[in-house]
Amino acid sequence: MRGMYTAGVLDSFLDHDVQVDGILGVSAGACFGCNLFSGQRGRALRYNQRFMGDPRNVSLRSLITTGDIINREFAYHTIPTKYDVFDEAAFEKHGGEYWVVVTNVETGEAEYMQMHHLLADIEMMRASASMPFCSRMVEIGGKKYLDGGVADSIPVRRALTMGFDRVIVVLTQPASYRKGPMNPALIRAFYRKYPHLCRTLMERHERYNAQAEEVRRLEEEGRVFVIRPKAPLNIRRLEKNPEELARVHGIGLRDAEESMTALKVYLEA
Repeated sequence: MRGMYTAGVLDSFLDHDVQVDGILGVSAGACFGCNLFSGQRGRALRYNQRFMGDPRNVSLRSLITTGDIINREFAYHTIPTKYDVFDEAAFEKHGGEYWVVVTNVETGEAEYMQMHHLLADIEMMRASASMPFCSRMVEIGGKKYLDGGVADSIPVRRALTMGFDRVIVVLTQPASYRKGPMNPALIRAFYRKYPHLCRTLMERHERYNAQAEEVRRLEEEGRVFVIRPKAPLNIRRLEKNPEELARVHGIGLRDAEESMTALKVYLEA
């Protein structure tokens, strides 16, 4: 739910008509970024406030009975088609490239999947946001995937190699944040059959910290524009309190508003 910060940033983009040609989303960012292309301001905050506390959506029961703490059917099919309908026509009309990052379980490496039709390609999004230890692996095209943040948490290098000459990086941790290592015993207990994934999980903090440093350098060089919180958001990964969700969304909205003048100068350069 740190992704509520990202949702706030993107809602500010809609308020100020900030247009982008492509989005490369990771994990929660993959789930919430689509609302920028569909033009649905406030949607990510609205449905999470309504359904994060709903056991049909997120629950220990779902984890025990399905293997997913976030229920696949309710979260990825019922909500966007019945309760808070996603505007797929607007998404497709936008015409921008929508990419999500996933981690290949067999290789331990990141892969990048383009979603052309959001609801038809929803398993790509689900794979990108399938957190290790509390989600099933998502099978696509005969391959198994988990959360894209495992292998490529901040895909700025990928965005630059794709040819985007103006890159906006939205982070949900302050500049001072550095990730610590995971418990190796826990990793092996869950994924011993997948040695490459185990290696990637054990090295994840090193990759993340190197990427954070690269982002800082690229920002200083003026090659990327970064929006990040000034202090830790202090929100639980699966926070259910609607007020807490609104608080973090508001921080993202505020930070983007404060950055807007500089952002437009960067985009127009």
